[in-house]
Amino acid sequence: MGETFDLLLRGGTVMTPGGRAQIDVGVRGDRIAALGDLSQAAADEILDVSGLHVLPGCIDTQVHFREPGFEHKEDLETGTRAAVLGGITGVFDMPNTRPTTTTRAAFEDKLARAEGRVHCDIAFYVGATPDNVDALADLERLPGCAGVKCFMGKSTGDLLIPDDATLEAVLRAGHRRMAVHAEDEARLRARYDALGDDAWVGMHPVVRDELTTLLATRRLLRLARKVGRRVHVLHVTTADEMELLAHHKDLATVETCPQHLTLVAPECYDELGTLAQMNPPIRGEHHRAALWRAVATGVVDVLGSDHAPHTLDEKARAYPESPSGMPGVQTILPLMLDHVHEGRLTLERVVDLLSAGPARIFGIARKGRIAVGYDADFSIVDLGAVRTIDNAWIASRCGWTPFAGRTVHGFPRMTVVRGTVVMRDDEIVAPPSGRPMRFWETLAPDEGEDGVA
Repeated sequence: MGETFDLLLRGGTVMTPGGRAQIDVGVRGDRIAALGDLSQAAADEILDVSGLHVLPGCIDTQVHFREPGFEHKEDLETGTRAAVLGGITGVFDMPNTRPTTTTRAAFEDKLARAEGRVHCDIAFYVGATPDNVDALADLERLPGCAGVKCFMGKSTGDLLIPDDATLEAVLRAGHRRMAVHAEDEARLRARYDALGDDAWVGMHPVVRDELTTLLATRRLLRLARKVGRRVHVLHVTTADEMELLAHHKDLATVETCPQHLTLVAPECYDELGTLAQMNPPIRGEHHRAALWRAVATGVVDVLGSDHAPHTLDEKARAYPESPSGMPGVQTILPLMLDHVHEGRLTLERVVDLLSAGPARIFGIARKGRIAVGYDADFSIVDLGAVRTIDNAWIASRCGWTPFAGRTVHGFPRMTVVRGTVVMRDDEIVAPPSGRPMRFWETLAPDEGEDGVA
């Protein structure tokens, strides 16, 4: 008589830390219990994943789910529903809500809102402001906190740290890796003030130009090195930044977005108008090619979707009154699988960018790899599937995607969160059961079973 499991995955190609393997995966409770030939084992539920690839659960480390305050565009339920439909098992939600997530009360309110409503695991960022600097060291250690997020340039919302003195104080006020939106606020203000009446969205990458981001990233690295604080530079879009960041890998980790790897200016603005508007902007081919080189050479550590939905009515406003941001949590994995098909990167690199990388950089406990003892999170994909993305598939409350009409090769078939199959073939098949993520730097010494987290 063989072993008995709660869930057994059979017949798939499993992306293990040691490479691709034709093995079975046995799950007990919410964790991986066995890997190998489990043909003699029994299970309460057996998934036949023949012909499919089993990835460690993919984590999107930059989403804006808009709750509280902007639920007409998105909320925690619809955002996480979109996530699992796209094969994502965990997300980091950003703090530019209303009220902003800048106090313990606001943070605990988000945790309470998530309970019983989220379809995947989740962590929440705390936003840095000039008024909460003294509290940041305590706030970043709250259970379920992904860390501190700092806006050096105003994007969507009211969070802003524009000057070096306050930025240095924020950097000193804690020890976990801090996520930063690096655009220079003074340059942004001057360039927006210079816009004339003939402005249109195709000017967005000119207004928020390459120097706007480079100036901010230089300032950030100088101050971070001065105080010895690890930083994570979000949505890097330029060749110049990538070249700079390659020389600071002891200090700074790097994110780029599938939008910037996939779309290109000026064509995207001609075709999509304000639907292509985001901060920092989609740029020209010179920069897109540099981002791909940075992916190939390892400068890029993670991918984030920067999922930032707005309604179509809001997006229809004349530029620059139109809001920046686009949905992306549901399409990040299909887009990257299509890039695998096109030969731009390997499936192993996708795993590194969406699973192992986030866990490694942010210290997420028990996630990011298919290994015994780790959470049983799986993104199960069909590399042979050919699908055309359409708005009808999008679960985000905004109801649209800039990638509508795009045909992709490779698509998520099932999403498993801590041993529960939550999505199968475009259907949600389990009630919301997501939990707050846990981080090594904030775990109590005795947390977990038998004192082991």
